[in-house]
Amino acid sequence: MKAEELKKLEAYFKKTLNPEISVKARPRKDDSAEVYLGDEFLGVIYKDDEDGDLSYNFSMAILDVDL
Repeated sequence: MKAEELKKLEAYFKKTLNPEISVKARPRKDDSAEVYLGDEFLGVIYKDDEDGDLSYNFSMAILDVDL
């Protein structure tokens, strides 16, 4: 993803979820980014540009040991 997309996504997550969230580019991947809360990895945002309709999908795994 481009730097401007990462900034927009980070601003959205900060506004809607938590001001401590950060969105970082993934090495060797241009269709997704990683989401962190401080140093804690939360999940991955995938860019979906099918048929000209741009959207982003956030995927977060929750381990049983974390519950």
